Amino acid sequence: MTMRTRTLGTTGPQVSALGLGCMGMSALYGEADRAESIATLHAALEAGVTLLDTGDFYGMGHNEMLIGEALRAAPAARREQALVSVKSGALRDPDGGWSGYDGRPAAVKNFAAYSLQRLGVDHIDVYRIARLDPDVPIEETVGAIAELVEKGYVRHIGLSEVGAETIRRAAATAPISDLQIEYSLISRGIEDEILPTTRELGIGITAYGVLSRGLISGHFTADRQLGAGDFRAMSPRFQGDNLRHNLNLVEALRKIAEQKGASVAQIAIAWVLSRGEDIVPLVGARRRDRLTEALGALDVTLDAADLAAIEEAVPPGAAAGDRYPAAQMAHVER
Repeated sequence: MTMRTRTLGTTGPQVSALGLGCMGMSALYGEADRAESIATLHAALEAGVTLLDTGDFYGMGHNEMLIGEALRAAPAARREQALVSVKSGALRDPDGGWSGYDGRPAAVKNFAAYSLQRLGVDHIDVYRIARLDPDVPIEETVGAIAELVEKGYVRHIGLSEVGAETIRRAAATAPISDLQIEYSLISRGIEDEILPTTRELGIGITAYGVLSRGLISGHFTADRQLGAGDFRAMSPRFQGDNLRHNLNLVEALRKIAEQKGASVAQIAIAWVLSRGEDIVPLVGARRRDRLTEALGALDVTLDAADLAAIEEAVPPGAAAGDRYPAAQMAHVER
């Protein structure tokens, strides 16, 4: 495996071709092993992964502290190569509930101050609000992050899960490095308007959910019992007939993977990689074996015949069910 690099848009940093999404090490996918999580972070850095993605609300700060601990224990050279991307703004309660998003300038700066402390760093490489606050113009939220850039606390400004109009308004306010948004074989909504807009404006894409939360990893089975606190127990794509339909898509993809001598996950990640040099997939591995599998996607080359076969096996719009429950979809711009 040779780690390649890509650039987050025209204003962002150069990063590894794959980034590590760290959310599952702290929240929403059931219990995680702390020692294994840190070992996985170290293995990622050792393999040349530079982009580590987190959110201040992942485990109510747990994820940032976990990354901070891993960085402190890493060799200096590996620690210095790490670029941390942080999402903020989600409001939580002690029961783990969600109370909306806060994009007010004062809140943005408050959230950033706590993130810097939990991560143990003097700056955040890419900072963004996780979802648009409907009560605060995006210009005000991005303007507050721009002030943090001027003071050296943030290096680059990102966006997350917003539509084309909001992207244009944000980019007119300050330079935007990238948009973080779900993109996978079964989540292709960005292709109609959002991706053309980011490409027109020179904004990169950090794609999360490239394995659709494990659904198209090749490892998920219809009889799997999900533990307490696992988001997928409420996700429409993992329910009843939807799940059975979606796993049939996975089996069609598995035939292609077997012909390529690759795993299903590697084919799915390689497909996202094939969509353009301006797209950096985030892999949500929280164990070293899953990380090794994901990194193997870098050695998978998909030619025109492969891509046509994948499109036939999993055409656009083939998935059954929305990617979030209805209440959460209300916070996602399309």
